Amino acid sequence: MRITDQISVSVTAIKQVAPMIKEFTLEPVDGLLTPFSPGAHIVVEMGSSGSSADKQSYRNAYSLMSNPMYSRQYRIAVRLQDDSRGGSVYMHQQVEVGTQLKISPPANLFAPEWMAKKHVLFAGGVGITPFLSYLPELQQRKAEFELHYMFRSRQTGAYSAELRDTLGTGCSCYDADLGNRCDIAAVMSGQPLGTHFYICGPESLIDAVRTTADAMGIPASAIHWEAFAGAKPGQPFVVELSQSGLELAVAANSSLLETLESADIKIPNLCRAGVCGQCVCDVAEGEIEHRDSYLSDSEKQSGQVMMPCVSRAAGERLVLDI
Repeated sequence: MRITDQISVSVTAIKQVAPMIKEFTLEPVDGLLTPFSPGAHIVVEMGSSGSSADKQSYRNAYSLMSNPMYSRQYRIAVRLQDDSRGGSVYMHQQVEVGTQLKISPPANLFAPEWMAKKHVLFAGGVGITPFLSYLPELQQRKAEFELHYMFRSRQTGAYSAELRDTLGTGCSCYDADLGNRCDIAAVMSGQPLGTHFYICGPESLIDAVRTTADAMGIPASAIHWEAFAGAKPGQPFVVELSQSGLELAVAANSSLLETLESADIKIPNLCRAGVCGQCVCDVAEGEIEHRDSYLSDSEKQSGQVMMPCVSRAAGERLVLDI
């Protein structure tokens, strides 16, 4: 994503849709917003609070939950993360109606497979958001689908009542705070040949569905998932850029990608969560702590490439061949 690609938007509405989730409506400051397809996301650039010396900008990816047939405005939902590095706190505490933000044009790494015979959707918490953009087109196409929505009502559970009213038996809700759990194996067994399964939510849910699918012999090509967990904190380290000799300090609560961007080093990126492969960098020296879901095991073992959006140095120093 280049800075020149960014779109200026204004926050025109904010709604508390669950104890830990706020919904934001975004409209363009000038012109029109870019059309998007079901499953698309945007990257929102925001600044942290604090003194000027401590200020840091963040770029977080959020699924578009609007109806793709109406792109005059975008809607996103942001969960206040327990281990937030600053982005979700900023959105919840600093952003108000009238605040202007910079966003990327929509990108889609989680589009429905329209040739599927049936679509089974697994949503966990705020992971319901991309499926809200799926539903209008699934219904318009008269596609066969079912939604399984897992949440804790004391934290998340946004839109559950509306979804039950709209979809009826097509939506099954599981409130863990009431002791309700989804039997993933029972849901996946007996589905017709040609069914595709989609997961958005915490890593534990994604792993559970993928493991169950593997045990049942469901082909990997029928399993689709998206997770915007973002970079997790780690030990600070120094990165050197071999082509210029520039050295940068990567703080414990900053990703390598964010550090490069703060030094005006432009790295292509789409997801910022280690799944799309756009930001891959060549590594000249140093041990890598791989945290992505994109590189193969052999690529990780080679020690020659890394995904700077989520991965870090395993030691005190790393040299990138850029």
